[in-house]
Amino acid sequence: MNLPNAITTGRILAAPVVTALLLQPRPAPRMIAFVVFVFAALSDLWDGHLARARDQVTSFGKIVDPLADKLLLVAALIPVYSINLGQVGTPSLPVFRVIPLWAIVIFLGREALITLLRSFAARQGRVVAAQILGKRKALAQNIFIGSAILWVAFLTPGFVAPGGWAWQWFSAFHGWFTTTFLALAVLLTVVSAVTYLGMFSRIMAGRHS
Repeated sequence: MNLPNAITTGRILAAPVVTALLLQPRPAPRMIAFVVFVFAALSDLWDGHLARARDQVTSFGKIVDPLADKLLLVAALIPVYSINLGQVGTPSLPVFRVIPLWAIVIFLGREALITLLRSFAARQGRVVAAQILGKRKALAQNIFIGSAILWVAFLTPGFVAPGGWAWQWFSAFHGWFTTTFLALAVLLTVVSAVTYLGMFSRIMAGRHS
């Protein structure tokens, strides 16, 4: 258990904390969930950098790091989607109004498919580490989810919005920022899924040849 792997394990432990905080129907716990989520998401960049810098890249890290990312995604995305559905009638996200179900299906479907294929490759003795495009996809997803956590926190009953034009400007910017990264995350999720499918097909072709 080296430091990069310990950080990855910490991200796994942070996932249920984010879920528990989001499920509290008050603004303060949801704000704390945002902070915990941001630190957990940033740790994904830190553990990878440390592993490469210290020459501590391990098979454990290659396998568990993507799983930790997926667990954090599910732990935050499903509660945020559920909460946002119950906020219909409050200020809406530009273009989408609420977080769309089809986007959730794309995010989670891609992760389930790639996890299944990774497990199959592992049984063939191949460890498939996260690729650059997958990391960019994860970054876009994390930015969207972090922004969405703040969005639902601001719409939670009991939140007192500051008055004035600055808050109105920020609220409009925040809505478009969340929508933009939702669209970008969907695009990168689809493209990275196609890339991984090509990689796994080459693994299978090599196995059969």
